[in-house]
Amino acid sequence: MKRRVFYSFHYVPDSWRAAQVRNIGSVEGNSPATDNAWEALRRGGDEAIRRWIARQMKYRSCSVVLVGANTANRKWINYEIAKAWNDGMGVVGIRIHGLQNQHRRLSSRGANPFDYLPLGKKRLSSVVKCYNPAGTDSAARYAWISKHLKNAVEEAIRIRNAY
Repeated sequence: MKRRVFYSFHYVPDSWRAAQVRNIGSVEGNSPATDNAWEALRRGGDEAIRRWIARQMKYRSCSVVLVGANTANRKWINYEIAKAWNDGMGVVGIRIHGLQNQHRRLSSRGANPFDYLPLGKKRLSSVVKCYNPAGTDSAARYAWISKHLKNAVEEAIRIRNAY
């Protein structure tokens, strides 16, 4: 059975990398907002963005945070992670700095976004995993994600259900 997941990522620098992961097809993902739709959402204010996120997360079992150089501690990324966790969804991070963008460039490794969110007296990172795909180049890292994404999602759901 394919899992339905919500992908969380920093849109501007990582949309190309995120599209690569979404196109793997081992899990079914949500549709990202287009540039124009996102601008319209932003004009609607925070409540409009919250409603859009809630609609996108509905009927999803896991949130996959695609971690790029500037993903950690962003307002809406933090909100999506916290909402997913609080709604009982699995949460997992996959680092994507090692995937090429549309210009064939890699980016630097960013901080773990789960380090910024509390979980009682601990940090969410003490429970939620953030994977750094193995490989020496973009193709090898993409292959790692292709092979392991489904298992990472299943593990995240087991972790959340056990917590």
